[in-house]
Amino acid sequence: MTNKQKPVLPEATPLSALVSQIAEVVRQARAHVRQSVNQAMVGGYWEIGRLIVEHEQQGQARAAYGQRQLAELSARLTELFGRGFDASNLRNMRRFYLAFPIREAVPLELSWTHYNALARVENPSARQWYLQEAIRQNWSSRALERQISVLYYERLLSSKDRALVEAEARQNIAPLAETRKDFLRDPYVLDFLNLNTPRFLESDLEQAIMDNLQAFLLELGRGFAFVSRQQRVSFSDEDFYIDLVFYNYRLKCFLLVDLKMGKLMHQDMGQMDTYVRCYDGEVKGADDNPTIGLVLCSEKSEAVAHYSVLAEQQQLFAAKYLPYFPSEEELRRELERERELALQRLAQRRESLE
Repeated sequence: MTNKQKPVLPEATPLSALVSQIAEVVRQARAHVRQSVNQAMVGGYWEIGRLIVEHEQQGQARAAYGQRQLAELSARLTELFGRGFDASNLRNMRRFYLAFPIREAVPLELSWTHYNALARVENPSARQWYLQEAIRQNWSSRALERQISVLYYERLLSSKDRALVEAEARQNIAPLAETRKDFLRDPYVLDFLNLNTPRFLESDLEQAIMDNLQAFLLELGRGFAFVSRQQRVSFSDEDFYIDLVFYNYRLKCFLLVDLKMGKLMHQDMGQMDTYVRCYDGEVKGADDNPTIGLVLCSEKSEAVAHYSVLAEQQQLFAAKYLPYFPSEEELRRELERERELALQRLAQRRESLE
């Protein structure tokens, strides 16, 4: 025999199996230690915040107290325990307690970093909503901070009609009836794509989304998973190529996304209407809900939104994307504009029914 065959080793020797078992034990132990440390940190910082607030309330000049006493307290605690007790961190603990004054209302599933971000949310309803969503969707602290920074809660409310918003305000955090629109956003903030060039192509936008898919899914909305890129759908003698396809496991339906540069046009919505009808006929399963289509454009047209198939079709949506991170004031103005338009459309529908 001229060619010697190498001996075939078993896939898992007894020693490698033992290593795997020990490694799993170590991972579980470390995870338990991290969880225990996190719970102790959250509880301890809440208690420190409570002590600071109660001591502060005994003084007469609260503002002066905050300036002077926190600095002295920080110096003494740092001398005793080292880093972690600078004045800014003590102010964070104080803010934490003021935002969550009831200890039982502080779930231990979230970290101190989560609570530090939540305590900065002034609206109690928004704060509680972010807390619940962070737990339910297992958001990291960075994901939570981003959702807060782009006003996710406010944008979600902007898609509700007046009656639902008022009901939400009265009931504080009561769950609202959800529609497909509630799972989408407008505008979408795509600053994480780093499209810094003044002119970029639709192909550049698509590639940037694929390169930052996890961040895009977070910005896209709740419950979405990526399915395909440039998916071909054949119907009769024509082939259609859909930019991006997602599936929403809560809505139990596909989402087709068409990327457009410039202003939204009537033909864009007509094309998406064709995509959705074709996808429903050729791809959608019997147990899937009707497909929805989203045209993501750099500039919306209210005339198109009002007079095109958007006004009739419950499966089609258009939204604006921002390639840069806007100021909070710019976002608020955009939301207020969208809300006013939604209220006008609601009033028009009510008039037509009367």
